[in-house]
Amino acid sequence: CVLSSGFGVDPALRVDVFGELRLGDAFAGVSQVPGFHNDTRAFLFQDTARDVKSSADATERILQKLRNKKEFTVLATVKQETLNSGVILSIHRSEQRFLELESSGQRNEIRLHYRTQGQQPHTEVFPYTLADDQWHKVSVALSASHILLHVDCNRIYERVVEPPSMDFPEETSIWLGQRNSAHGLFKGVMQDVQLLVMPQGYISQCPDLNRTCPTCNDFHGLVQKIMELQDILAKTSSKLSKAEEKMNGLDRCYCERTCSVKGVLYREDESWTDGCKNCTCSNGTALCEPISCVPPVCPPDSAPAYVPGRCCQECQPVCLFRKRVYVEGEKQALRDSSGKCLLFECRDRTMHRVAPSICPELNCAESEQMTLPDRCCNVCRGHDFCAEGHCCAEHSECISLETGPRCRCRDGFRSLRDDEAYCEDIDECAEGRHYCRENTVCVNTPGSFMCICHAGYIRIDDYSCTEHNECASGQHSCDENALCFNTVGGHSCSCKPGYTGNGTICKALCDGLCQNGGTCVSPDTCICQQGFTGKRCETDIDECSSGFVECDSRATCINLPGWYHCECRDGYHDNGMFSANGESCEDIDECGTGRNSCANDTVCFNLEGGYDCRCPHGKNCTGDCIHDNKVKHNGQIWVLENDRCSVCSCQSGLVMCRRMVCDCDNPTVDLFCCPECDPRHSSQCLHQNGLLAYSTGASWVESCQQCQCLQGEVDCWPLSCPPVDCEFTLIPEGECCPRCVTDPCQADTIRNDITKTCTDEHGLVRFSGSSWIKHGTECTLCQCKNGHVCCSVDPMCL
Repeated sequence: CVLSSGFGVDPALRVDVFGELRLGDAFAGVSQVPGFHNDTRAFLFQDTARDVKSSADATERILQKLRNKKEFTVLATVKQETLNSGVILSIHRSEQRFLELESSGQRNEIRLHYRTQGQQPHTEVFPYTLADDQWHKVSVALSASHILLHVDCNRIYERVVEPPSMDFPEETSIWLGQRNSAHGLFKGVMQDVQLLVMPQGYISQCPDLNRTCPTCNDFHGLVQKIMELQDILAKTSSKLSKAEEKMNGLDRCYCERTCSVKGVLYREDESWTDGCKNCTCSNGTALCEPISCVPPVCPPDSAPAYVPGRCCQECQPVCLFRKRVYVEGEKQALRDSSGKCLLFECRDRTMHRVAPSICPELNCAESEQMTLPDRCCNVCRGHDFCAEGHCCAEHSECISLETGPRCRCRDGFRSLRDDEAYCEDIDECAEGRHYCRENTVCVNTPGSFMCICHAGYIRIDDYSCTEHNECASGQHSCDENALCFNTVGGHSCSCKPGYTGNGTICKALCDGLCQNGGTCVSPDTCICQQGFTGKRCETDIDECSSGFVECDSRATCINLPGWYHCECRDGYHDNGMFSANGESCEDIDECGTGRNSCANDTVCFNLEGGYDCRCPHGKNCTGDCIHDNKVKHNGQIWVLENDRCSVCSCQSGLVMCRRMVCDCDNPTVDLFCCPECDPRHSSQCLHQNGLLAYSTGASWVESCQQCQCLQGEVDCWPLSCPPVDCEFTLIPEGECCPRCVTDPCQADTIRNDITKTCTDEHGLVRFSGSSWIKHGTECTLCQCKNGHVCCSVDPMCL
């Protein structure tokens, strides 16, 4: 972080939420009031009809500073009304909460909602009473996997959590003092709401808490940078060595675009002959034109002939032998009177006798043997003359005739000279020698051409196309529950009756919607989450009363919305093993631990699941009780000071407390303790979907959260899940609680052990929990999970 004198913060790292939202008279339901101190403005959030939301420009400025940051701090100075459950600051899109700070006065909790780097919703709950109508300075700081909560400059909690994802998509919105127009309404006064893109941001709020140690993210980042620098140093050293070798061989040079043809490098404007073409290197491109040959005028002792490696005919010496003219290098076989073969070759205008080679043994019948005029050895009919060597150049192929080899241009090429040893490509498109029909365009290729379909058309055969019927071919983007309509050059989609959406994505429409996290899978059909039943998933399955659960005798079954757990009975506590059926419950020694209410004149005796206060022999015990360091007489009844809804009594030295019984027919019933007895319409709550209303005291489950309506305000907190004791866990789709898995690459959450490392494709050591982009790719994200390398395609990159 960058701190200036006086513990000021670099403006580039600071977001003043009040300043960005231009909070003032522009927002209904918000008014300016005196604050905790006079340095900044304070605002009273009181009315329920308000929309304190940042503009599009302000949102983009704020998100630009927060995107992909691993260290940041949320600061606020608040005075929240007692029992109010409201959102201080929320950055979200639809149901996806990327960063939301919430204070619940109903459950005395501070909650931080965010999405993990694996794009899973997560809520970190801190038990603390912030809604007490008193001023408090609040700071929530994140640094890598560490989160710190400070209240009034006191460190309240420090935890290791899964790092959040700060990759905000489009249409993300920022709200102050509420989650949306209808829910999470904060009631009270706020000032100094800030976002600092730095780890220990509470220093600016509480300067006396300046830190001297680096954050965990500082350490992890330093280790990662060192490994990256080692890799860069090795690569740079190798490149530098090669560069020095090249520079030592250079004297003077200048940059120019060259041409590389058949492995030969040509400089700018350099010309060369390629077969029957004259070529020039121009701006890095080889430009070639056919050579125009002029018939040579030869003297009497020479004749025009092709020379190997030359395109045009040149005058070559000739030999006159037995009234026939032979060109230089041409051979003639003759037989003498005895039948012996004599071989002659024209060299330097004279026929010289050549010693015949030894003839190979032929594997064909004598009737299939042929005698050739230029050799003494016979060959079999169909002999492969091309295998003996030929002068056919590129785009020309050699064919064996009956008496020797011959060159022939390949299909799609034309001859550049009469023996077809050199050929050039025919541009069928330019010369109109193609068969492309309607809805296509001709594209020339070496030796042929292609007929490419116009956009929006589909191929019939190699030469013609027709309009593309995406609906009939199945090549459309419509949802399986949508109707496809073919249009000119495309198609359109429309959801079927009973489904809603844009046609590309259609979701089933259920009348009344599916409750408690149920999923609408087809019109008017809900699939319920585990633990719920009913047509609309409106009924919680009571696993305790249905007999599905058998708890240990030391535990009692507690039904939860969609779940259950075996809770230790009074007088027992869990030994830390967290057995699902309550076997881990063990007796509490109330006498040894001092957790008893025996009066001073009685003696405590521990019992299984409780204790007994006995009067020693010979004494007259009063039966009084000690409660909260105060003496309560035997038979006395009183209300708890910190819980007005609980009534206690002293009975023969024992303190008995119970929840107040609600009698809704009693006109003096305490509505605070008995919200279900509140008949007022203003005490009802609106469901998140805006279609259902709940009476005060009602509870429901929404998006893996337990929600409750209390006097017109909705408070939601994460569902409690049974503990899982395993290394790798996964939350299956449609469920709320994690399950154990054996494959680390499938796991959402792991217990990272920093002593376990991975080796990436470069041989670099990576710490457990670290991630990187695989070399040579742009979208392959790899992670080290306790010694296992897990790679997958990053969906955000596609």
